[in-house]
Amino acid sequence: MSDMSSAAGAPRSPGRPRSTRADEAIVQATLDLLAEGSTIEALSIEAIAARAGVGKATIYRRWSGKDALLLDALRTLKGIPPEPAGHSVRDDLVLLVGAIGHNVDPRAAKIMPCLVPEVNRSPVHYQLYQNMVEPRRKLMRQVLQRGVRTGELRADLDIELAMALLSGPMLMQRMLRWQPELDDRMLPERIVDAVLDGMRVR
Repeated sequence: MSDMSSAAGAPRSPGRPRSTRADEAIVQATLDLLAEGSTIEALSIEAIAARAGVGKATIYRRWSGKDALLLDALRTLKGIPPEPAGHSVRDDLVLLVGAIGHNVDPRAAKIMPCLVPEVNRSPVHYQLYQNMVEPRRKLMRQVLQRGVRTGELRADLDIELAMALLSGPMLMQRMLRWQPELDDRMLPERIVDAVLDGMRVR
């Protein structure tokens, strides 16, 4: 999975400065093609280059391959993860849970549901998904670990299970509107308060 990491952090060889406009055009072309119905498997560097108005070599100078480009493109759908303030475990968890399933790009509504079958079918695409969500999981993991250290949460807390309990309901509601009568605006607080009842020191 050497091409799963973005080429953005790799050392660059001397030459012309990298064009931010070209980077943006390539990422937007990738998202447009996915939103129009292209599957990950069918999506090609050739098609992305044609839509972006650049040559294939321009893409390969920036990303090591299609998976690396996809990872960067899909991350832009969600935007930058919120940064916990670090004062209150509850408030930090409400902030992070509220960001689950929230996307800054309206194309996500068409793209993300279509990725689920491919993630389940392909180990490569499953790893791409894991790489995309792990930074957000890391933030929640750190908040829970801090709560254990400060004594706000139980010392025997199963961190990974707690993350699943906090994330699952919000993700299901945002993606499937599983219970239409629930108020999404209050749901992050309600989920966190319900789960915290079982995680706090007694």
